[in-house]
Amino acid sequence: MSYIPSLTSIGSLGAQGAGGANFAPSQGINALQPPGVGNLQQGEGPSFKDYLLDSIKQVNTMQQDADKAVETLFTGGDVNPAEVLTAVQKADLAFRMMMQIRNKLVSAYEDIQNIRI
Repeated sequence: MSYIPSLTSIGSLGAQGAGGANFAPSQGINALQPPGVGNLQQGEGPSFKDYLLDSIKQVNTMQQDADKAVETLFTGGDVNPAEVLTAVQKADLAFRMMMQIRNKLVSAYEDIQNIRI
């Protein structure tokens, strides 16, 4: 039931979004920015590529955790079925969001490629 090829495991997202940004309700609009973005100058900090690769690894980890939870449930392990369902739904939603981001990036690349100079 794996959705993408295996990558290295990072750990589950918990209260983090796919890009690694914390989403605490008290943070307001700053919750949408990855950590440390507010004071960065051009050329400092992690690149877009780093955020993208980290997000892909986190989605993969969520899928692996969901697969392990389903396997444990089916083999009679001590696991709450509601938690298994939640893990599977979170992994599915994260994968669908990642695919939409990929589709938008491919579309933007194709638009740029079609620009006539």
